[in-house]
Amino acid sequence: MGAAMTDRPVELMDAAGIKRVLLRIAHEILEKNKGAEKLALVGLQTRGVPIARRLAAFIKEIEGVEVPVGVLDITLYRDDLAHLSHQPTVHITDIPFDVEDSRIVLTDEVIYTGRTIRAALDAIMDLGRPKLVQLAVLMDRGHRELPIRPDYVGKNIPTSRSEWVFVRLDEVDGEDSVMLIRSDDHSQKPPGR
Repeated sequence: MGAAMTDRPVELMDAAGIKRVLLRIAHEILEKNKGAEKLALVGLQTRGVPIARRLAAFIKEIEGVEVPVGVLDITLYRDDLAHLSHQPTVHITDIPFDVEDSRIVLTDEVIYTGRTIRAALDAIMDLGRPKLVQLAVLMDRGHRELPIRPDYVGKNIPTSRSEWVFVRLDEVDGEDSVMLIRSDDHSQKPPGR
């Protein structure tokens, strides 16, 4: 059953809610990995990057350890690149640590079909062979097309295919919020996740 259909945006999470779930995820990451040894966070461009940085700050606060943060652009790894009607914008990839034998936590704001994460896994494997790769997302909206499941989820929100979850983060958008928007106009949807 999908979330309530509406023509007006519905706020799913405010700034305080985002902070709470990211703090919880930081604790879960440390618990599951038995600390921060060989741990690294890799944020997917664009909004996964501030999520990774915020998680790293919480981990430092909790554990007293600075965890490296990388930035990953998966544009050229997308499986729909040939179908895009516009010229894709390639962003920076910056992985300032050795991927070999690292415990990597990929971060993204929303997981949908799983195709973005598949592309991210391909991109990471091109950089080396990590000990393990985990996934942390702020929102899971369902509708997976690939067998990919996040290890850490801020909030699960069942949606219909005509509903979209929009995450706004202060570092990118000037505010923190998560909104549910109904759109029968599929040209308004965010890129496939």
